[in-house]
Amino acid sequence: MTEAHHKKIIVKIYKTLYSAFGPQNWWPGDTPFEIMVGAILTQNTNWGNAEKAINNLKTKRSLNSKTIHKMPHKRLASLIRPAGYFNIKAERLKNFLTFFSTHYKCSIKRMNDEGTYELREKLLDVNGIGPETADSILLYAFQRPVFVIDAYTKKVLTRHKVVPGNATYHELQDFFHVNFLPDVQLFNEYHALFVKVGKEYCRPKPRCERCPLNGITLPALNLITEAN
Repeated sequence: MTEAHHKKIIVKIYKTLYSAFGPQNWWPGDTPFEIMVGAILTQNTNWGNAEKAINNLKTKRSLNSKTIHKMPHKRLASLIRPAGYFNIKAERLKNFLTFFSTHYKCSIKRMNDEGTYELREKLLDVNGIGPETADSILLYAFQRPVFVIDAYTKKVLTRHKVVPGNATYHELQDFFHVNFLPDVQLFNEYHALFVKVGKEYCRPKPRCERCPLNGITLPALNLITEAN
């Protein structure tokens, strides 16, 4: 397949999902800091559970970097319990706040002054932050044009035979980066639409009959050789 065919495939999927669901206006969050916390809390759970944990922090007026950084682990874990894996996530939040304080003096502006590549590499060095969380922070908190690959994205694309099942995170991400110009709004919307169709239809027991992508099946791409 040529690059033109690749782009045609993913543009078709985007237009189909956008027509079916409309704009998603994602990610929920009042501030970049809240979005960063949410990106960690939503690991291995749905957004509804992460949102409950964030609301607990807000209710206790604790959703700020200095308070969370100083908060005893046990207290933090109890507040974020609805997000699941609360002891692990409390530790990850602490790791992130140590990083945020050490490198940027808890300043969003200083963090935003960092180049995209450099900031991504530093985020990935934080224990508990992987590519999806780092890219969610970059895209949604700092408006950087990086495409977020999550379980929904891969599931939708593999079930429709757009990509092979063994495609890695970075192969999938490169596929979008190669075939689209860097566009924060587009990447934001497309990722949110994958989440929407994944939650509504592409479940462990898929609801294919009414899915807007029903019938879209395309030859799987060799991402290793074609997208790089």
